[in-house]
Amino acid sequence: MPASKGSRSSSKKAKKGGSNVFDMFTQKQVAEFKEGFQVMDRDRDGVISKEDLRGVYDEIGRLITDKDLDDMLADAPGPINFTTLLHMFAERSSGESDDDDVVAASFRAFEKEPGQIDSEQFRTMLMAFGDKFTSAEVDDAFEQMDLDEDTGIIDADALIGMLCAGSGKEGEGEEATA
Repeated sequence: MPASKGSRSSSKKAKKGGSNVFDMFTQKQVAEFKEGFQVMDRDRDGVISKEDLRGVYDEIGRLITDKDLDDMLADAPGPINFTTLLHMFAERSSGESDDDDVVAASFRAFEKEPGQIDSEQFRTMLMAFGDKFTSAEVDDAFEQMDLDEDTGIIDADALIGMLCAGSGKEGEGEEATA
């Protein structure tokens, strides 16, 4: 029997990202998501329905079509209970679904001048915050970037163009992939 318990424990570790979504957020974040869920769950049945979403939009004074509501609900793999909502937030925050404009804005935040990122400052940030990079990981990333070795400046436009499908100037992305 102890072997099977160890086996189950291993399975839980392998599925951590998918099976225990609560571990992906702080207690404060979970509490904030729960509060938001309760605001959206207008009929208090534990599931966000089309009528619940329409009520939220009505309350904030925004018009929304049935198609838009259906599209929102179609993003979920099934009925949207609190756990499903957390899974949806986890997918979006894990980088799997970041829109190009979010990625571009993230890099633009590091610009010291339009189109220019100071590589040493960027290196420090990558190694100090969030999912901290090692020095070797930063070096590997920098090898992929357009970095002027004389000035230490990363070409932010080229970096964003490399990472985002629609962020480069028209035609540049097509040339790069040809």
